[in-house]
Amino acid sequence: MGVVNVTPDSFSDGGRFLDPRAAIVHARGLIEEGADIVDLGGESSRPGAHAVAEEEELRRILPILKALKDVPVSVDTRRPAVMRAALAEGASMINDIEALQAPGALAAVSGGDCAVCLMHKKGDPATMQQDPRYDDVVAEVHAFLAARVAECEKAGLQRDRIVVDPGFGFGKTVAHNLSLLKRLPELVALGVPVLAGWSRKSSLGAITGRPVGERLAASLAAALLAVQHGARILRVHDVRETRDALAVLQALERA
Repeated sequence: MGVVNVTPDSFSDGGRFLDPRAAIVHARGLIEEGADIVDLGGESSRPGAHAVAEEEELRRILPILKALKDVPVSVDTRRPAVMRAALAEGASMINDIEALQAPGALAAVSGGDCAVCLMHKKGDPATMQQDPRYDDVVAEVHAFLAARVAECEKAGLQRDRIVVDPGFGFGKTVAHNLSLLKRLPELVALGVPVLAGWSRKSSLGAITGRPVGERLAASLAAALLAVQHGARILRVHDVRETRDALAVLQALERA
């Protein structure tokens, strides 16, 4: 899954693809590099980010969606109205950091055949990294995601449409993120594909001491570890490099 942020304030590439033409070129470049899915977002969810108006989110993403009807696109949104508009324009997946908990979100996706990604987060983006605490982060994330999967199935979403995301970096310390990565098989046991999004995140900066633009090596290491621990989808900024790293891992597994 290749990331396309149509925002001025995303932590890694904010502002680079705010122009629709730049975003479309970037999305097609990610597909050429080997992305199976483009993840399109019109509202930043980085730590400290503030919400944007629904109309602005739609203004940012709809021109890109209209131009990418031949490409599998996941739309990263937490608003039911945006979900409906995105699906009407041919989006293949809704990637919701609030796991379809907003009033009307389940109804917005249940009637079609799109995939959905349910993510765990603690708190809102503006404040979520201010001293997040858990008794057992893996057990709590597992329980939340299990409940959301069950709620989706109750609303009529077939299980094979559902993906879960532990939400690395969303209301979690470095230690929490590492616990989730190490014990990822416990989330794989939910029986639906697990998405892992470690690319360029601040935990990697804390581990390596590198600024956001110098976290490629750490991002690749985290991606490989996530796959080895059961992740089925990787949400990344650097598609070509991640594909190369995965090719080496897959060659070893086939040998």
